Amino acid sequence: MQNSTQAANAWRILFLLFLANLFNFFDRTIPAIIIEPIRMEWSLSDFQIGIIGTAFTIVYAIAGLPLGRMADTGSRSKLMGWGLAAWSGLTAVNGLVGSFWAFLLVRMGIGIGEASYAPAANSLIGDLFPAHRRARAMGIFMLGLPIGLLLAFFTIGAMVKAFDSWRAPFFIAAVPGLVLAVFMFFIREPKRGAAETVPVSQEKIDRPIRRVLAIPTFLWLVLAGLCFNFATYACNSFLVPMLQRYFQMPLHEAAVATGIMVGVTGLFGLTLGGWIADKIHQRVANGRLLFAAFSLVISTLTTTWALYAGRIEIGVFVAVFSVGWLFAYTFYTCVYTAIQDVVEPRLRATAMALFFAGLYLLGGGLGPVVVGGLSDYFAHVAMAAAGAPQMTEAFKAIGLHDAMYLIPVALFLTMVFLFLASRCFARDARRMKEGMSAQVEPGVVVATA
Repeated sequence: MQNSTQAANAWRILFLLFLANLFNFFDRTIPAIIIEPIRMEWSLSDFQIGIIGTAFTIVYAIAGLPLGRMADTGSRSKLMGWGLAAWSGLTAVNGLVGSFWAFLLVRMGIGIGEASYAPAANSLIGDLFPAHRRARAMGIFMLGLPIGLLLAFFTIGAMVKAFDSWRAPFFIAAVPGLVLAVFMFFIREPKRGAAETVPVSQEKIDRPIRRVLAIPTFLWLVLAGLCFNFATYACNSFLVPMLQRYFQMPLHEAAVATGIMVGVTGLFGLTLGGWIADKIHQRVANGRLLFAAFSLVISTLTTTWALYAGRIEIGVFVAVFSVGWLFAYTFYTCVYTAIQDVVEPRLRATAMALFFAGLYLLGGGLGPVVVGGLSDYFAHVAMAAAGAPQMTEAFKAIGLHDAMYLIPVALFLTMVFLFLASRCFARDARRMKEGMSAQVEPGVVVATA
């Protein structure tokens, strides 16, 4: 009975969605890797570096809301296809700009293109796979994140070195995305709620945003996501430059080390995390969220120690920090599926758009700029403590290292909110199923817009 609710073409579509997600994060990661050459060429502060990431994420968050509603009411395949073509094309344009402000404006345009993808893809997965397989499907989809990061961190430095230009990676990265965009238009979408055991009404819903925000579990998960994205975007924006400055690593080696910490770990964290989360969910209703909260405890402790240990052997730093990021990846498989468990199919793209708005507007948007501003502040504190007359790269290294302590702080807060979400999950999941059953009972009126 459970297998009958899975779409026949589910795995083929999931593979396409995974590839697009991979290029999404590959393109998004390029600035974080080549940021030191850009900083030197345009004489930027760490605060300005943070603005690049913040501007992207704010636009991403705002654009995601109307694009999420479009995904709930229109063709998801066309939305993803045009979005992928737009952000890939603008990625190439990023390599042509000649100033910081032009670079910033193009990144904002890329943010609009990428905002079209995640809500539509998440909604589509919910209709392709039944509840008992969604964590594994989501884990495969989210493998695009670590593999995209891995490919970026392992190849971008080599591209810069081979072409002797930080602009080359932008041109190279645009090509596969434009090709893949064509395939998106040919996806055959299932009906809304096709993977549910209870029939789903196809009528429009009145006040969809208010309906989603009335779910307590969803609100706690938004807060958890806000803190988690603060940590991940701060990490992805500044880990390479921190390794370059604090541990005196060349760009290519710093990028590869970062790829191990935030890329390789995801290959195991998402695949094993999704499998474990599904197993726990079959035994304990809120097991996924409890598992995620426990994992974030380990992430908090290990990342804190790696930073507190100072200039230790780089191999030790990479190993310990990697353990933290390995467990942090359980967030994606546990939280994304939990949202689908408490939100009915007709509202899932809207829910994901709202979720991403919180993640990126207040989490990813604040992470880079706050850590960047704090880095500049701590650098001046170190300069004053040393009685030095002018700023040097050594003081900037200390400032950035100390500012990175905000990462484990944000991971700890993520854990707290995940635990609070787990306490009301079972009740909200039950209400969602009861509400769907009521929609198809005779005599029950379904709300329409």
